[in-house]
Amino acid sequence: MPSYPPSRIRNVALVGHNGSGKTTLAEALLFCSGATTRQGRVDDGTTVTDFEPEETKRHLSLSLAMAPFTVGDTKVNLIDTPGYADFFGEVRAACSVADLVVVVVSAVEGVEPQTELAWSLASDLGLPRLVFVNKLDRERASFDRTLSTLRDRFGAGIAPLELPVGEEADFRGVADLLTDSAILYEGRTPTTGPIPDDLADLEHQVREQLVEGIVVGDDALMERYLDGEIPSTEELEATLAGGLSQGLVFPVVCGSAVTGVGIDRLASLLAEIGPSPQSRPPIEVTAGGTTTEVAPDPAAQPLARVFKTISDPYVGKISLLRVVSGTIRPDTVLTNPRTHTDERLHVLQMLRGKETEPVSEALAGDIVAVPKLSDTATGDTLAPKGTPVVVPSLPPEPAVLSIAIRPKSKGDEDKLMTGLHRLQEEDPALVVERVDETHQTLLRGTGETHLSIAAERLARKFGVEVGTEEVLIPYRETITQPAEAEGKYKKQTGGHGQFGVASIRIAPLERGEGFHFVDEVVGGAIPKQYIPAVEKGVMEAMGQGGPYGYPVVDVQVTCFDGKYHPVDSSEMSFKMAGSIAFKEATAKANPVLLEPLSRLEVTVPATMQGDILGDLNSRRGRVQGTDTIGGYQVITAIVPTAEIQRYAVDLRSLTGGRGHFAAEHDHYDVVPSNLVDRLVKPKAD
Repeated sequence: MPSYPPSRIRNVALVGHNGSGKTTLAEALLFCSGATTRQGRVDDGTTVTDFEPEETKRHLSLSLAMAPFTVGDTKVNLIDTPGYADFFGEVRAACSVADLVVVVVSAVEGVEPQTELAWSLASDLGLPRLVFVNKLDRERASFDRTLSTLRDRFGAGIAPLELPVGEEADFRGVADLLTDSAILYEGRTPTTGPIPDDLADLEHQVREQLVEGIVVGDDALMERYLDGEIPSTEELEATLAGGLSQGLVFPVVCGSAVTGVGIDRLASLLAEIGPSPQSRPPIEVTAGGTTTEVAPDPAAQPLARVFKTISDPYVGKISLLRVVSGTIRPDTVLTNPRTHTDERLHVLQMLRGKETEPVSEALAGDIVAVPKLSDTATGDTLAPKGTPVVVPSLPPEPAVLSIAIRPKSKGDEDKLMTGLHRLQEEDPALVVERVDETHQTLLRGTGETHLSIAAERLARKFGVEVGTEEVLIPYRETITQPAEAEGKYKKQTGGHGQFGVASIRIAPLERGEGFHFVDEVVGGAIPKQYIPAVEKGVMEAMGQGGPYGYPVVDVQVTCFDGKYHPVDSSEMSFKMAGSIAFKEATAKANPVLLEPLSRLEVTVPATMQGDILGDLNSRRGRVQGTDTIGGYQVITAIVPTAEIQRYAVDLRSLTGGRGHFAAEHDHYDVVPSNLVDRLVKPKAD
C-alpha cells in the first residue's frame, strides 16, 4: 500500500452504544470504497473487524479493529470499537490516536448510555465529533426524535447536514443541505436531483439555520452573508471543516449501514471535512521533566506510540502504533524509553481486520502494525536512540470486578501465568493479583463479560482451562487489651527430649502498625540464641490465625521470662513455646475480627443520587461527601469490601449503565458483632 502525507490521512474512531450498528457501518464503508468486494454481516460472522472466535460467537465487538480504506487520494484509518460497557478501554485506546470521532446513534433506540460516555471521553480529549444517525430504514426509526435528543444531551453545536428522505421502510435517500439537493438510492446506486416537494419547506428552513450557524465561524463570510450573498458549497465546507476541527460544530448525517443509503456521502465527508493530523493541535510530549509540542512532520525525527497490542498464537505479538512524527521504514531502529531497549521494526504492515498488507513506509500521522517487538507494551513510546521522549498515554480502565481462578489441570500453573501475562499485554484493563492471605490468584476486569472472554481466550490461545471460585475476603484479627501467658513445650522421647518455656506479654498496637517483638528476658532465663525462635513461633501462630481463624495483626509481643534445659532445649522447642504462649494470650486479650474497607467513588447522573445513597446505606457504607460535576453527582463513601464484590454488576443495573465507579483499599476496621458468627472459620480437625 502506498504511503500518505499527513494532509491526506484521516484517523477516525467509530464509537457508540452496543447495537447501534458500528461494525455494520464499517463494513458498509469498506464495501462502498472498494476496499472489500462484499459487505459482511454481524449475524453470520463474516465481518472484517469482528474476526475473533469470541466475537463471531457472540455477534459482539470485543476489541478495537482497524478498517482502513481510501476515498480518492485520501486514506481513512477507520477504527471500529466495541459498544459494550465492559470493553470501554478499547474505545479509550482508539480515541487516543483518533483525529475525529464518528458517534453512531441508532434512529430507533436514540442516545444510549455508552453513547454519552463516549461523547464525554471525546470531549475530555478535545476531539472533533461527527454524528451518524443509523438504522433509518428500521421500524420505529425517527430522525427528528433522535436529533432532538442529541441537542438535549450534547448542546447547540449539533448541526444536521442532511435530512432523511422517507423513514422506516420508505427510507430511500438523504437531502444534502450543503448542496441543496437530494441523493436518492435505487439499491446502492445514488442519483442526485432536486429536493422532493414534501420536504422542500423543511429543508429550506433547516438549511438557512445551518448556513447561519456555519458563517458565524468566519467574519468575512458572515459579512458577505449579511449583505445578501449566498456562500458557495466549497466555502461552506471549508468553514464547516474549521468549526469541526475546533470542536465548535458537531455535524449530523444520516443513513442506513445495511441498505447503503448515505454511506457514500459519509465516506466523502470524512475526506472532505474530516480533520487531518496536520489540522489538529501538536501532541505534547515529555522529555526529562520538560513538556514540548511535536507536530506531525514527516521530515522530523521518527517518534511513535503503541496504542494496542494483539497477541496472536501463531504470529506472536503485533503492536499497533501511530507515527507521531517523522517517517518510519522497515528495519528502522527505535528505542523504548521505558525499558531502554532498542527495537528493530523489521516489518511494517497495514492491518485490516486480521488481514495484513506490507507497507514500504509510514509517515507522520499514519497508523501501522509492527509484529514481534520484543520488549514493548501498550502505551510505550518508540523514539530515536538517545532521545528520552515519552508520548503520554491514557491510563487503562479501572478493574472493578474480580474472580478467583485456578488451572483445571494440575501442573498448568506456569502455563496459566504465562497466558495471563500475554493477555495483559493485549488488554491492559486486565489485572492479575496473587493474594497470599487467601492463597488465591485473582483476575480483575471491567465486568462479567470481560472476565468471561478472558477465560475463553486463555483456553483458546494458550491451552489453559481455568476454573473459578468465590473470591475470599482477607479478614484479619487483632486484640483490644493486654494479656500474658506462658507457653510450655515439653516432650520426652528416647534420647534427648524437647523442653522450652516462654512467658510473653501482648498488647494492641495502632491499626496498621503490624507486629513488634520486644526482648526483655534478663538473667539468661532463655539463652540469647533461642530468643529469635520464640519470635518465629509467635509469627507463625499469628499467620495461622487467632480464635476466629484469621491472621492476627497489630500486636506488640514482649518476651520477658522463660526456662530452658541445658540438654533438652532447642530452637524447635522455643519456637513451639512461643506459638503456644501467643495463642493462649490472644484468647485472653479480647480479640476482635477486622474487615477491609474500600474507598468508593461513584459517578452517576444527578437524578439517580437518591437511589445510590440508599443502596450504599444498605451495604453498610458511610458517605464521606458528594460533589456535582456537570449533570453528574460524584459520591465518595467508605464501604466494607465484602459488600461491593459485585458492585460493578449492581451499579450497571441500578443506573442502566450510566454510572461508573472506582474503588481502592482504605483501611481495616472492626466487624460489627452481629456479623461475626457467620464469618468464623471452622476449626480444623
